[in-house]
Amino acid sequence: MTYEEFYGSSYEIMKEVEGKLLELVTHYSATAKEKEGVKPVVYCCSRIKEPDSMLRKLEKHGLEPSGKAALSELYDAVGVRVVCAFADDVYRLVKWLKTQPLLQIMEEKDYYAYPKANGYRSYHILVQLAEGKNRGFRAEIQIRTIAIDFWATLEHQIKYKKNVPHEGLIRSELKRCADEIASLDLSMQTIRDILQDAE
Repeated sequence: MTYEEFYGSSYEIMKEVEGKLLELVTHYSATAKEKEGVKPVVYCCSRIKEPDSMLRKLEKHGLEPSGKAALSELYDAVGVRVVCAFADDVYRLVKWLKTQPLLQIMEEKDYYAYPKANGYRSYHILVQLAEGKNRGFRAEIQIRTIAIDFWATLEHQIKYKKNVPHEGLIRSELKRCADEIASLDLSMQTIRDILQDAE
């Protein structure tokens, strides 16, 4: 099934929304670099959720298997991932996004303060566009550090493998790695803070 078949006429709007959100983050990164001399966003990527993946999610949540339900019941049909160098940059970006007239924040999930059981740490913001012709359109913005992004990318690949041998051992190793990466994030943040204080 193609994107157009599943999402219908909304697919073009979804691409516009995706572009607007990327533009917003790019503007933030450029402005912050101008002010502070440091680029707070290492990179940013986006995607429109594939129809097959969205159908599985709708089924999991007991929702109607349609593009219309995906757009009205869920937030992640359009998703943007922002990868920052340091944990402080994550919270700084979250604070800035909350001031943007384009966005209405619907829900926040702070997996830095409250990590998932598997060790995953990130900041998720569920938004609706608050102005313009696509007002009311939903999206999800995920913000994380480059260290956690590295872990999450590998964990995602492993998670979808079938018949994983020694699954319990692998899960506990992944959790241990996530905790070590969180410790590394904290150390790097501390080093940066010391250097900034010395300026």
